[in-house]
Formats: sequence, C-alpha cells, structure tokens
Amino acid sequence: MDRTERFYKLHRLLEAKGTVRIGELLRELGVSRATFKRDLEYMRDRMNAPIEWDREQRGYRFAAGAAGAPRYELPGLWFSPAEIRALLTMQHLLASLQPGLLEPHVKPLLARLRAALGAGEHPADEIERRVRIIHLGARTLALPHFERVAAAVLNRQRLRIAYASRGSNERTEREISPQRLVHYRENWYCDAWCHLREDLRSFAVDAIQSAVPVEKRAKSVAERELDAVLAAGYGIFSGRRTTWAKLRFTAERARWVAAEEWHPRQRARFEADGSYVLELPFSDPRELAMDVLRHGAHVEVLEPASLRDAVKAQLAAALARY
Repeated sequence: MDRTERFYKLHRLLEAKGTVRIGELLRELGVSRATFKRDLEYMRDRMNAPIEWDREQRGYRFAAGAAGAPRYELPGLWFSPAEIRALLTMQHLLASLQPGLLEPHVKPLLARLRAALGAGEHPADEIERRVRIIHLGARTLALPHFERVAAAVLNRQRLRIAYASRGSNERTEREISPQRLVHYRENWYCDAWCHLREDLRSFAVDAIQSAVPVEKRAKSVAERELDAVLAAGYGIFSGRRTTWAKLRFTAERARWVAAEEWHPRQRARFEADGSYVLELPFSDPRELAMDVLRHGAHVEVLEPASLRDAVKAQLAAALARY
C-alpha cells in the first residue's frame, strides 16, 4: 500500500483499538520499523496527529484532546480518474439492467460497488450526486444478436450473418469466424475472419440484422495478427496497409490536442508559432476524416494528398448546404 493508505490504516487501527502495540502495527501496515517511524514522524510534524506512546500499555494511541491544540487532518483520499470512471460506469451498467436471471447477483454487486465508492473520505451518495459519467453516441442493438455473437466468440463457432453496411447502404449475407468483441466509443464491434472476403474485418454489432450459428469450428487467428491488421491504423476501420497522416492544429487548438492520444504510434511536435503537428498511421480514412472535420478551421491536413482532398471535398459539400 502507498503512504497515504498507510496513514488511513494507522488512523483506523488506533481509533478502533485505542492502544496498539508496535508489532501489530508493523504487521497490519506491512512495513519495517524504520518506515513506521518515518510515517509516524511525518503524521505528527506535518499533520498534527496526536499520536503518543503509552508506556504502561506498551503501544501507541491517540492522546486526549488538549485545548488550543492544532487541528489534526488526514490528507484527502480520492480515486484516480480511471478508478472513479470504472466504478461509476459499472454502477450505471448494473443499475440499467432489466429484471431477469441476473437480478439476484446484481444486487450484491451494486452494494459492493457502493461500499467501494464510499471507501474514501466522501460518502457514496455524495459522489453519485456530484460526479457524473455521461455516455453519448451509443447505438441501440438487438440483444439476441449480441448474445449470439458473444456466444460464438467464446464457443469458437462460426456465424452466418446478414450485415447492413452504413457506409455503402449495402446488405450482404456472409459467414464469419468471430475472434473477439471490442467496445469502442460506446459501441460494440466484432473482430472476425470474413469467409466471403477471405480477410479480417471489424463488424458493428448493431448493424448485424440476423445471426445464425453454423455447425463449423471458427477459423482461429492469432492475437498478434489481429492487432497487426485491426489495430495498426487509426480508428476501428483498419487494415494491413497503412499510410501516415500529417495534421497541423492551430496554436489555440494545440492546447487541447497535445493532451490527447490519437494512436499509440503517433508522432507530434510543436512549431515555433505554437501550432501543433500530429502524425499518425491510418488505413481507412472514414473515421480519421470525421475527427479532422470536428476541429473545423483549427486543423489542416498536410499529408497525404488523398486525405487532404477527401476532407476538402467534405468541407465544400458542407458549405454548399449553407
């Protein structure tokens, strides 16, 4: 445990037991005598902790309050951004479940989540009232289709699906070997080997119109190959062949974009005028173009020419509507 956790644990031990012997403190805190002495000195000197040695009981205890004594306060104990997001997201997902087979199991989980939320210095109901996780952009999906896809992933079984491509507005029938489910930008995707295209593809689960199990074992694809194909470029629409994009953001927008990770392999630098140049690999321009357009006049595509032309055409089409 880290130092702040040790402070809280020592506080709870002394508060609960009154006088605690040094051996028990060392065991409970999991530290050496020297580390304990340093922690104790810090709590006394920096935090005004009224901890004293009781010679008769041969242990440490909180001293009785004295008039005019400095106020004793523990440092604020709070969750990391990842922890609070995970806890509140899990709570939201469990609370939104409809009554069903999982109900007896969900209630104890929700109780434990509330206990975890209240483990810091703030009560759980105050955190729930003051901290919100807002989920936007999630598309509705048919539960039976999701269940069949998830079962096929875990059972290593093929599926015959009817898939409606939103990009081309084309409906195709195909057989796939599901490899894994991916939750990306609030939506579910299935990475699979497509036996129609004889290649790896990522399918939006909400665009699957029907899914029927096929009595054949799924073709297995190594995790390394999945990542090489479907995680090599920017976004969910990836592929084997990648091209590098070079984007330049204005100095004003650079203050935000410089704090973001667009891709694990990205390269970035600030220019003398404060602008920010970001380079990243991509395979399919659709999602990257949408994110570029989101920044409007604050970004310019420098390379490649094909991406620059695609964004320029979209901007011209948008302007024509006004």
